[in-house]
Amino acid sequence: MRRQVLLFFSALCLSAALGQVSYSIPEEMTKGSLVGNIAQDLGLDVKRLKERRARIHTGDSAEYIQLNKEKGLLIIKERIDREALCAQTTPCALHFQIALENPIEIFPITVEIKDINDNAPSFQREEKNIEISESAVTGSKFMLEKAIDPDIGLNGLQSYTLKPNDNFIIRLHSQVDGVKKVEMILQKPLDREKQEFASLLLTAVDGGQPQRSGSMQIHITVLDVNDNAPVFTQTVYKASVKENSLKGTIITKVSASDADKGSNGEVSYTISHNMIGTSNLFHISEDGHLILDGPIDFEKARNYEIDVEAVDRGGLSDSSKVIIDVGDINDNSPVINMISSSNSVGEDSPSSTVVAVMSITDPDSEENGKVRCVINRNIPFKITSTSSNFYSLLTDSELDRERASEYNITVTCSDEGVPSLSSSVTLTLQISDVNDNPPVFERSSYEAYLVENNTPGLSIFTVRARDADWNQNARVSYILEDSSVNGVPVSSYVSVSADSGVIHAVRSFDYEQIKDFQFHVKAQDGGSPPLSSNVTVKILIQDQNDNPPQVLYPVQSGGSVVAEMVPRSADVGYLVTKVVAVDVDSGQNAWLSYKLQKATDRALFEVGLQNGEIRTIRQVTDKDAVKQRLTVIVEDNGQPSRSATVIVNVAVADSFPEVLSEFTDFPHDKEYNDNLTFYLVLALAVVSFLFITCLVVIISVKIYRWRQSRILYHSNLPVIPYYPPRYSDTLGTGTLQHVYNYEVCRTTDSRKSDCKFGRAGSENVLIMDPSSTGTMQRIQNEKSILDEPDSPLE
Repeated sequence: MRRQVLLFFSALCLSAALGQVSYSIPEEMTKGSLVGNIAQDLGLDVKRLKERRARIHTGDSAEYIQLNKEKGLLIIKERIDREALCAQTTPCALHFQIALENPIEIFPITVEIKDINDNAPSFQREEKNIEISESAVTGSKFMLEKAIDPDIGLNGLQSYTLKPNDNFIIRLHSQVDGVKKVEMILQKPLDREKQEFASLLLTAVDGGQPQRSGSMQIHITVLDVNDNAPVFTQTVYKASVKENSLKGTIITKVSASDADKGSNGEVSYTISHNMIGTSNLFHISEDGHLILDGPIDFEKARNYEIDVEAVDRGGLSDSSKVIIDVGDINDNSPVINMISSSNSVGEDSPSSTVVAVMSITDPDSEENGKVRCVINRNIPFKITSTSSNFYSLLTDSELDRERASEYNITVTCSDEGVPSLSSSVTLTLQISDVNDNPPVFERSSYEAYLVENNTPGLSIFTVRARDADWNQNARVSYILEDSSVNGVPVSSYVSVSADSGVIHAVRSFDYEQIKDFQFHVKAQDGGSPPLSSNVTVKILIQDQNDNPPQVLYPVQSGGSVVAEMVPRSADVGYLVTKVVAVDVDSGQNAWLSYKLQKATDRALFEVGLQNGEIRTIRQVTDKDAVKQRLTVIVEDNGQPSRSATVIVNVAVADSFPEVLSEFTDFPHDKEYNDNLTFYLVLALAVVSFLFITCLVVIISVKIYRWRQSRILYHSNLPVIPYYPPRYSDTLGTGTLQHVYNYEVCRTTDSRKSDCKFGRAGSENVLIMDPSSTGTMQRIQNEKSILDEPDSPLE
């Protein structure tokens, strides 16, 4: 173990070129041993290594190395046996990739596995029996089985020793493949009569530290004379066979001849299994046919070298090599390994954004191993080759989640063999939404009708806007834009529900005041930043028959009587007067019709249905009464209809005095008289109430002032008269010599206060400074005291 650690620290090396990192470690390191500080070697922070979800990708190979994300170290995950991993291949290395995300990066890593001397040379057989004729000449060669050492280099097989070596020596011959052929050379003649049997120990030794060895016992039987050894027709035989050939396939035929006759000339063939794993693949028949015994795979071994030995009955032998080339057939489909892939990509991602990285391998050779990858058509993606066996899946154009929110991308990789083999993998990619679509209203503008006299809070109609985005970006809110209608904020007319877009009437509308108005509604989504759009909404108020007709003529007055005169000579169709009425409603609600409801003589007058004209329908006679009273009803065409009535007084007379005498007797309208009496009584009651209230207030004030003066009068304080400053007697000198009785009259507005002063016997002038407001206030205070009847100053 100490030697392994020293070897590790002596062999560890690191190189970084073009993003590739290499390490060198010995085999058989314990689990958890350090391979290298990958974070430091890649120039990455350990925290970023963890945040970018670093991981090791080995494809289909076993994972011997693992990544410690907390420390950024590569450590041994499983024990590595170089011989099991690479056999005799050198150099032996593990190739894998470290994949990072956000953004996707791939770092190739190579870990070279150094050999340690953990295997001793070994022979496939522990004993070998050799029969040698005593007539064998000096220098006769006997081929021995080679020892096998899985180690390589100095740790591999280095030499052989043979003990005892009285009659034989060991000689090694290097071959084309680098393997040394072991031959036992007779250096002293044998004498069966002296020694018929001999036992030798063949020992194979490697060059490792500590040195390891393996041995095989050789038993020699000395025979009588057989002086000719078999001889192969070729030193090297070459043959080829396709992989996956059936068991029993004849690969080639070897041939050896022996000049001896009889039993000494009979030759048998054997295979020396010098390669690991070949003992179960081939066998040779008695006539020299090399036959396939098991399955061979080009991807595991591209050729085999087999040593064939020909031995006669006398024990003499010769050897030859058979080189078998395995022909590749297209029996392996491409293998797709997804190194790194994204489950989603934003629809605003730029072109050539990496979506996935994969490695494609085909164990076949030449054309059978050439791979070409494509993806399904009519999608905004492309696949490109980044290196010999790495492919990247990229975006090829702009993405739009509203057109396609998900893509199933099928990557199909085919080789160029005949017939071609292919593999495919499907990647499901979600397109994540960004707020790139504003809300769109269903209409470019809206019109709605609302019947007047509606209830406040009534739902008028609904505006709707749709947003092609998803989730929060598609959540639409409705906002009433600030504006005014006839100087009044539109929010006092209508309101909009933020969630549903329902427009409610805030007030009751009157068609006669407002017939239509318009405003703007904004639809805003919940994205960041939010997008919005506006739409114009026009509300049309529909008329309702809520106003009765109004009669403009004849004017109805409460006290006077107006009469239309008709001469007694009036003919049929004579126009007496015309009732004029209007209706402030519109449409059919304002269509008026006139009907004669009551008349003194219905056979004398008629009213035009549409124009309200009152005409005679017969000749006026002397028998017709002078006083004619017509009641005309005016109706509109609404549902239900509303009406108004008007009384038309008609005088059938030729002179005005006749009319006066007749119409003075018209009684006043009783309803009018009743109303007048009510208002007179009400006015009298109000005036009486105000008089009594004022009287009570005046008495209360007088009592209050009298009580204040009494308190001042009974006090012991001296009374000093006060005279306003800046007043002087114009005739005298010094202060005022007279007692003045003056009166201050003040209104609710102090600027309108009047001062009235009484004069004494002399004509003195009292001058007042208008700016002296303080003096005026003190004068007023004094006057309030002087007004009291019990005042001492009085």
